[in-house]
Amino acid sequence: LVPRVLEARGLDVTPGMIARLRAVGDQQTADHLAIILRDEVGHVAAGTRWFRYLCEQRGLAPRPVYFDLIATHLTGPVRGPFNLADRALAGFDPEELTHLEALSAGGGRF
Repeated sequence: LVPRVLEARGLDVTPGMIARLRAVGDQQTADHLAIILRDEVGHVAAGTRWFRYLCEQRGLAPRPVYFDLIATHLTGPVRGPFNLADRALAGFDPEELTHLEALSAGGGRF
């Protein structure tokens, strides 16, 4: 879950941090964060590939397993907004993104 939850959250918050840094004139730090964001997409994508591989090996459907694991192991509200474009690049499917947004909009808990 680390790549698809914690690292994926980095995909969500980093664009806003970059924008704020650029707005105050800190181009160098913003440029560094842009590199980190690009690399983070790869980390999340690797986690997605391994997660789906392991589900396939066990004959499990990845989407319900993902949300069941989150419900079992994490607490607290689901927080958006989500960086849908980068999450999609990292392998989140449209149904996962829709489900995450619905949980966030409803103040849902994992």
